Amino acid sequence: SITRSHSENLQRYETWRANPHHESVDELRNRVKGVSAKPFIETLPSIDALHCDIGNAAEFYRIFQLEIGEVYKNPNATKEERKKWQTILDKHLRTKMNLKPIMRMNGNFARKLMTKETVESVCELLHCEERQVALKELMDLYLKMKPVWRSSCPAKECPELLCQYSYHSQRFAELLSTKFKYRYGGKITNYFHKTLAHVPEIIERDGSIGAWA
Repeated sequence: SITRSHSENLQRYETWRANPHHESVDELRNRVKGVSAKPFIETLPSIDALHCDIGNAAEFYRIFQLEIGEVYKNPNATKEERKKWQTILDKHLRTKMNLKPIMRMNGNFARKLMTKETVESVCELLHCEERQVALKELMDLYLKMKPVWRSSCPAKECPELLCQYSYHSQRFAELLSTKFKYRYGGKITNYFHKTLAHVPEIIERDGSIGAWA
């Protein structure tokens, strides 16, 4: 809002997040006048649950394709070959998981893609058992971290997973830099980095990453 300062917007966001007066959603919306997400100007590490889901799912979607193409031993694949891997993955996801191909990652596709059932299905396309094990562990760690940023109050709703978050994120990063080093050798994508590094400190600061909003 142009008519309100950044600090006023932050205050209204905090009211929305904490609901100190125990109001209904409609009453709360009226009180905060539209500020149900963190203000855009942000000087501290920030992330929101939906974009966390979408950004990470897009990365897993890419990993699935690269594993189908066995890039870990064939790094110099052509553009045509890479397109073929995507076609194989899309066809398999449609047949096995009823997931229709999309032009751009969205929240619904991300939620359906990021499941144990999906990774089990994708592993049917992988010939190497060691790669199947690594991919399943990567997804398992992700699914143990996800409730922490989806929760509006992780300290109450999933305290055990919150306590284990640091361990899970370290193991996740270790897997990326070893088993998946063909893509993450010395670097990491923006949302993976935010998920691994910033979620705990944002929760410690704010109580949640604004999942309820």
